[in-house]
Amino acid sequence: MTMPFSLKPDTTAADVWPALLAHLLERRDLTSDAAAWAMRQVIQGEVSSVQLAAFLTALRAKGETVGEVDGFVSALLRAAQPVQVAGPTLDIAGTGGDGTNAVNISTMAAVVAAATGVRVVKHGGRAATATTAGSADLVQHLGIPLDLPPDRLAAIAVQAGITFLWAPRMHPGMRHAGPVRRELGVPTVFNLLGPLINPASPTHRVVGVADPRRLPVVVEVLRARGTSALVVRGDDGLDKLSTTTTSQAWIVRDGQASHETVDPRALHLPCPSPGALRGGDAQANARILHAVFAGQPGPIRNAVVLNAAAALVAARPSGSTLVEHLHTASVRCGEAIDSGAASATLANWISIANAPPERIRQ
Repeated sequence: MTMPFSLKPDTTAADVWPALLAHLLERRDLTSDAAAWAMRQVIQGEVSSVQLAAFLTALRAKGETVGEVDGFVSALLRAAQPVQVAGPTLDIAGTGGDGTNAVNISTMAAVVAAATGVRVVKHGGRAATATTAGSADLVQHLGIPLDLPPDRLAAIAVQAGITFLWAPRMHPGMRHAGPVRRELGVPTVFNLLGPLINPASPTHRVVGVADPRRLPVVVEVLRARGTSALVVRGDDGLDKLSTTTTSQAWIVRDGQASHETVDPRALHLPCPSPGALRGGDAQANARILHAVFAGQPGPIRNAVVLNAAAALVAARPSGSTLVEHLHTASVRCGEAIDSGAASATLANWISIANAPPERIRQ
């Protein structure tokens, strides 16, 4: 059995990196401590672009392990800007990198969930490897400032019921990886980490994972950390619950994980072609959001309602099957749109986020 790569005492970074990269290129794993050390080097800007590109590529080719991802998460959370929001709180985010160019379903679903009374602390960034807008691109286009200090972000969450934590603001060290990620142009471990490193430590999460090889890793990391979450992947590759086909969902709770298949037909939802969920740049996606919140029916609304329902189920679990809970929650989410509550929540969020700091109180 091959032993994972571990750090030796009294070795310098210059000595470690060649050995670590050679280890990964041989498809051998890192210990959690070695992974945490490597991530600290990355976010401190101590790694060259060539080393970082090799590191990310070798990890992706080998496949990240639970220990490696857990080490990365630990290092990033320790270095993050802390945001303290009274719970229960929810995040709904996906890894991206699914190649579907879908519209910002998770961001719209987050607003709808907030409109039902769930306090949402959404963490996200700009699109790094996709041609459609990322969550931060959309949020900024809607008029919500990204570069706000943690105390204001926490206060906005309390007053508006939703806030957005921009990953580069929360994790300033990640800027060192940005240029390499963009040049590589393929999903890396940073896509996987995005939904796992929310510095507000939400009590509940919906995590979408595009890559089926990495899905069990995310489930196990969340389970081992004692997180309550719904981990989902559409069988069309969408990093969300899909309406074009069935989806796989893992319910992670109390240190256990169970699996269910979600069929949109069981929820009386039509199955459109995958292209029906396609989005565009921030301006185009904002138009789609406003149309959905104004009551426009269709496949995008159905996908938003389904994923907002997943957020409610993650935040307020109980007995019965997942599909039964999703059906009940979907009714509430549809009502939040049709009553105007989703539009009102968005407008209130924009207003509070742009208010003078002295008017925002937790």
